[in-house]
Amino acid sequence: MTGTIGSTSKRIVIAGGSGFLGTSLAAHLTGLGYEVVILSRNAPASGDWAFQRWDARTVGDWAASLDGALALVNLAGRTVDCVKTPLHCDQILRSRVEATKVLGQAIQTLSSPPKVWVQMSTAHIYGDSELPCTEDSATGYGLAPIVGTAWEGAFDESCPVGIRRVVLRTSFVLGKQGAAWKKLKLITKLGFGGTLSSGTQGMSWIHEGDMNRIFQRAIESDTMNGIYISSAPNPVSNREFMRAMRKQLGMPIGLPAAAWMIHLGARFILKTDPELALYGRYVIPERIVNEGFEFNHPHLTDALNDLCS
Repeated sequence: MTGTIGSTSKRIVIAGGSGFLGTSLAAHLTGLGYEVVILSRNAPASGDWAFQRWDARTVGDWAASLDGALALVNLAGRTVDCVKTPLHCDQILRSRVEATKVLGQAIQTLSSPPKVWVQMSTAHIYGDSELPCTEDSATGYGLAPIVGTAWEGAFDESCPVGIRRVVLRTSFVLGKQGAAWKKLKLITKLGFGGTLSSGTQGMSWIHEGDMNRIFQRAIESDTMNGIYISSAPNPVSNREFMRAMRKQLGMPIGLPAAAWMIHLGARFILKTDPELALYGRYVIPERIVNEGFEFNHPHLTDALNDLCS
């Protein structure tokens, strides 16, 4: 790779980095010798990184952490693991767009802006399709595609000319500390890890280790530009995913759930969106594979073995 640590600074700023994905990436990068600063409303878990408080809406003292930094990684946005009330939908959209715009405003004030801006996006931008999707596929219909398109649009408008741009359309990240993974594991252990609805809906996933390595590559490689799907190259159906979960956890029983049961359970018990389970997509990371990236966990069984070890 070119353009590695030797560039200008070892500092990497992770905006919206106090959650599972941000602290996982921060630990990965500090282990490589980078200096990491996390921007967040709330202090992250303790670790070998600095913390700057920000409201993700206005330029403040936190902007100084970007001056002379090697890279900005923007993960900011309200979680989608919630009941989709009109208020929550508004917050999901605004939190992403406003945070991205204010980062662009802050960079405009700097004498030495970051060399690269790595922007999180969502593989849900392709909507709910049973056809394989690559970077060249059309975006879909619904809330997630609307949010994803607005998010990427804000990034395109906000990232100054001269900064290398990388957009990562990310799927479901499997990690031991991830809230979604913990819910899936609990449901399976309780015997409810059966097929959900038709079971044909796609589950595109990626192991957190591979996700961190893609972030690292985006930061370090001068040849990475534009939009990339960040997902394992072998998506599976919901039926296959839940079967693998049961086998890995040694649970012989997995009660199936009809759509109406998922609607009730998601809304009133798990306090989340039933569509996260009922719909899905099969995304293929065509660009990064063609550029030579090798996944450590390309198959679901390998990923689950590692997470449950």
